[in-house]
Amino acid sequence: MKFREYVAYRLVLAIFVIIGVVTVVFFVSRVIPSDPAALYVGAHPTPEAIEKAREQLHLNDPLIKQYAYYLWSLLHGDLGISIRTHNPVAQDLKSAFTATFELILVAEFIAILIGIPLGVYSAVKKDSWLDNLSRLFAISGVSLPAFWFGIVLQLIFFKHLQLLPLAGRVDTVVLLQHPLKVITGFYLIDSLITGNIPVFIDALKHIILPAITLAMYPIGLITRQVRSMMIEVLQENYIRTAWAYGIPPRRIYFKYALKNAIAPALITIGLSFAYTLVGAFLVELIFNWPGLGRYAAYSILSMDYPAVLGVTIVAATAYVFINLIVDIVQVYLDPRIKL
Repeated sequence: MKFREYVAYRLVLAIFVIIGVVTVVFFVSRVIPSDPAALYVGAHPTPEAIEKAREQLHLNDPLIKQYAYYLWSLLHGDLGISIRTHNPVAQDLKSAFTATFELILVAEFIAILIGIPLGVYSAVKKDSWLDNLSRLFAISGVSLPAFWFGIVLQLIFFKHLQLLPLAGRVDTVVLLQHPLKVITGFYLIDSLITGNIPVFIDALKHIILPAITLAMYPIGLITRQVRSMMIEVLQENYIRTAWAYGIPPRRIYFKYALKNAIAPALITIGLSFAYTLVGAFLVELIFNWPGLGRYAAYSILSMDYPAVLGVTIVAATAYVFINLIVDIVQVYLDPRIKL
């Protein structure tokens, strides 16, 4: 199988996986014991208003017809109307997704910045106190529950040290005093582009604790993967040759050894990125971050099935395509993999 054929084949499989997720979630949402029409109308609904809402939401149609209508709307980018907010679900998800994606990007940046050097030095100082300490840190990162670690950070940095804010994305008072012009939806980028330094500083303070909480799991994965591959690479003959030529140790570790050890670590980084997308949901609830996780939680509590469907589709699509990109990159980087 050629590389292009492999990519096309995986794309088709990804589409079928997404369709399967949509199908399962759609039919499960329809068996939940609730009346979406009554929820859509709001408090003190009249029978006439409920009937009108049922017509508007296509709830009087047979289930198969509802499913076909939803798929057709989905193909046109229409995710339905939120029962809770009465806004188009796509519109709600747009702002929520940018908040989640910004948090994930910062968390992954922290994970790469810490995980790779820690894995390298852990391999270089194998079986030393530094190696044992880094392995303990890595195991703790993948084992500690995110909600517990997030609460501990809040207690330390907000309650006791009073250095960082407790929750939220940016302080309301700061936004009122320095209105932010939204361009990309990423507050850190938009505030820098527009020169809104007070909002940038406040947004940076708000994102530090949730990003560190979210980064702990990928830090552990990346550290362990880089350490394992570096130990293997440092025993190769070309590394011994580099030592014999008197090349500086830092250059050997980070230019020659890491270059060949980083390929499997890139796969780990990609997979941890996909996991972080799902892990962000719980972290957002702890820190009241206005992203997909908080939106999904409120939607579930209010039986807002169009919103739940929308969040599920967005999360599943992102997860599937991140894994697809990782597999394609792995095949491209490692010629030993047979297509």
